[in-house]
Amino acid sequence: MSDEARGVALVVAAVSSLQFGAGYAVTLFDELGPAGAAFLRLAIAAVLLVALWRPRVRGHPAADLRLAAAFGVTLGAMNLCIYEAMDRIPLGIAVTIEFWGPLAVAVAASRRPLDLLWVALAAGGILLLADPGGGSLDAAGIAFAVAAGGLWAAYIVLSARTGRLFPGGSGLAIAMVFGALVTLPFGIGADLLAPEMLAAAAVVALLSSVIPYSLELEALRRLPARVFGVLMSLEPAVAALAGLLVLDQALGGREWLAIALVVVAGAGATAR
Repeated sequence: MSDEARGVALVVAAVSSLQFGAGYAVTLFDELGPAGAAFLRLAIAAVLLVALWRPRVRGHPAADLRLAAAFGVTLGAMNLCIYEAMDRIPLGIAVTIEFWGPLAVAVAASRRPLDLLWVALAAGGILLLADPGGGSLDAAGIAFAVAAGGLWAAYIVLSARTGRLFPGGSGLAIAMVFGALVTLPFGIGADLLAPEMLAAAAVVALLSSVIPYSLELEALRRLPARVFGVLMSLEPAVAALAGLLVLDQALGGREWLAIALVVVAGAGATAR
């Protein structure tokens, strides 16, 4: 298998792990709340990644550490926002709206007139989902998903830079510590230390943080940015599938059409 083929496999595995992990995380919201689930997931992921990579802070310039900290703050805020969105609107719809962030990164890196078509397709898909005239979706859920999209855009840029400056997953481990600290004030709750909640959150941390983020960092070392972006455009469709299989969140024809428009837009914007 070529190095690029391995990268493709890594991204597909990361997308699947992340979205099905998100579906399982939603099942914990009744006991932990979205903020509590986000904090516990990131805290457990931080412990696992630090134990695995044993990152060294000494020897790195202060600028490198500030970058890892910024990556972590972005990571924590992104997870908090998307969990708040998933608590209010279906998983597939939340991730599709959130996908405007990666699409914006792809379009910003290009000056092709054709990109206007992809922007129009994505905007049309997101408007179909948001249904501004119908009011069928929770407005706060939409707002959290939009905010998560902006943070996702920043995550893509900071993740690539952190991966180049730190060996293996050590930069991710440092970032995850900061991500957990960011969500700590919002996630404090009485049920966080219950054994069954810790066990469930550990599964979410593995599926939604440790495995996908580690795989993405490795994929970014093997794939051109355009290929990585095309594969990441699978996120909305996989999220909708996870919502259907894990949460029994069936979507109608309009929603699936909207998701298809956003997926095509994401793939088109990053493919050459």
